[in-house]
Amino acid sequence: MHKVDLPLESKEAAALEARREREKQRQSRIFNARHRTMGVDVEALRSQVEERKLREETEKRRDESYDAERVLCDRVAQMLEEEERQRVRRLHQAVQEFREREQPPPTRREWDLYNPEGLRRDQPARVSDYDPRCGPASLQRFAGEDLALPTRRRLQQEQQCRSLEDQRADQQRALANAKYADTLEDKKRVELDLRAQQLAQLEEECRRAKDLATADYNRAQAVEAAEQHRLACQREQDDNQAEIHNHLTGQLLTEDPAVAESPLGPHRILTDRWKGMSPTQVEAVWKAQEEQRQENQRLREAERQREAEWEMQRQRAARAAMVLEEEERQARLQLRKGLDAYNQQLAQEQRAQQQYLQREVYTNPPSAQYHLQFNTSSR
Repeated sequence: MHKVDLPLESKEAAALEARREREKQRQSRIFNARHRTMGVDVEALRSQVEERKLREETEKRRDESYDAERVLCDRVAQMLEEEERQRVRRLHQAVQEFREREQPPPTRREWDLYNPEGLRRDQPARVSDYDPRCGPASLQRFAGEDLALPTRRRLQQEQQCRSLEDQRADQQRALANAKYADTLEDKKRVELDLRAQQLAQLEEECRRAKDLATADYNRAQAVEAAEQHRLACQREQDDNQAEIHNHLTGQLLTEDPAVAESPLGPHRILTDRWKGMSPTQVEAVWKAQEEQRQENQRLREAERQREAEWEMQRQRAARAAMVLEEEERQARLQLRKGLDAYNQQLAQEQRAQQQYLQREVYTNPPSAQYHLQFNTSSR
C-alpha cells in the first residue's frame, strides 16, 4: 500500500536512506572474507534462486489456471459454433422451405421469359386487325394514336411501385432476419454466461454445504462420544456404590460361618455368604500360585535369553559397522592423500606460474595509490 500523503522531501529522504542501508548491507556481505567466494554474493544468489523458483511456481500455477480457462473457453466456443451451425442450417432449411412453398417458379415475374411451355401456350402474333398487340407496322395503329398511353403508364407505375415495395419488403425482411439472428446470438451468449455462473455458484454452494455437513457430523460425533463417556462413568460409579452398599448390608461381612452352608449339600456353599477357604483349599491355591510363579520365572528366563541373543546380534552389527567405518576412514584417508598430492602439484604449478608472471609479465608493478581506489564501494 503506497502512502501518497507523504511530502516529496520525506519520500526522497526515505528512499535515499533505504539505498544507503542496502549499500551498507551489500558492503558488509561483499567485504566479509568468510562469506565471500571469488567475489560472489551468495545470499543474493540464494535469494535470486528462491525468487526465481517462486516466480516459476507462480507462473506454473498461472499457466495451469490459464489452461483450464482456455479449455473452458474452447468448450464454450465449440458449443457456440455448433449452435451457430445448427441455427444457420435451420435458417437455410426454413428459407428453402419458404421458397418451395411461397415462391414457386410460376409466381415469379420473369417466369414468362424462361417458361418451357411459353411457346406452346403463347398466342399467335396476330388475332385480328384490332389486336392491341399490333404496332404501327401492322397498319392497324399509327403514330400519334396511342390511345392506351395513360393506362399503360399507370400500369407501368403500378408495376414499378409493386417492384419497389417488394424490394423494400425484401430488404426489411433481410434486416429483420439479421437482427433476429443477432438477438438470438446475444441471448444465447448471455444464457451461456448465466449457465456458467450458475454452475460455478452451485459448485461453491455444494462445497460449502459439504463442509457444513462435515462440521456438523464431527460435532455430533464429539457430543455423542462425550455423552457415552459420561454415561459409562455414571454407570461405573453407580455399580461401585451398589457393590459397596451390598457389601455393607449383606451377610458377607458377618462372623457366622453357617450362613455360607448350602441346603443342597455339605460340599456346596452360598457364594454371597462364604467367609473363606479351608486350609486345604488355601494350600491348593498356594500350590497353584507356586506353579504360576514357576511358569512366570520360566517365561522371564526365556525373555532374558532372547534379550541376550538380541544384544549379541546388536554387538555383532556394531562391530560390523565399526569395521565398515574403519574401511571408509581408510578410503577417505587415501583419497585425502591423493588430493593433497594433487593440490601440492597444483600449488607448485601455480608458484611457477606466479614466478613467471612476476619475472616475465608483470614487469611494471602498480603503486599504492593504484590499490587505494578499490574496495571503496560495493558496485
